[in-house]
Order: sequence, then C-alpha cells, then structure tokens
Amino acid sequence: MDIQLMEKQLKALADSNRLKVLSCLKSGEVCVCEFVDVLGISQPAVSQHLRKLKEAGIVSERKRGTWKHYRLAEELTPVVRTVIDELEATEACVCGSAEVSC
Repeated sequence: MDIQLMEKQLKALADSNRLKVLSCLKSGEVCVCEFVDVLGISQPAVSQHLRKLKEAGIVSERKRGTWKHYRLAEELTPVVRTVIDELEATEACVCGSAEVSC
C-alpha cells in the first residue's frame, strides 16, 4: 500500500467528528445538512471534515440541487474498512429528519 495514502487515511480517521460521520454513512448516503445537527458544529467545520475524508478517498459525494450528499467510497483500503467495520451505525443521520429539508 502507498505509505502517503495510508498516512492521509490514518490522519483522516484520527478525529472523533470524522468517525461520527463515518458511523452515519454506514447506514447509507447522507446529506451534508444532517451532519450539522448530528455533530453540533458549524457547516464550514462539517465541510472541512468531509473534505479531509474525501481527499483520503474514504467518502465520495454527489450534488443534488443545492445540497451535497455523501456516502462511503466504493473501494476502501483494508485499514479503512477495518475501522469502519468496528464503528456502530448511527441511524440519526437520515436525510429529512432535521428541520432543514434537503
């Protein structure tokens, strides 16, 4: 495995908010608007966490209207897959559960 990629992925996984994001994504695709409520942090902070996960190849995004929806990447390295497998899925991240309609 590429050492630089592994370093980037391990750094991306070494944050409790990013682990919460991955826990949410275990249940499927999630709109960015849901992460603000679940994590209790600002939208710019959520965007920075998602950017780090995307740059590490752990999540992918698609745009739907004005909102971005995130999901786990199709192919994950064994290291990342092992970490995600250990996380408990969070059902609180269902799009539409918040007051914001996405």
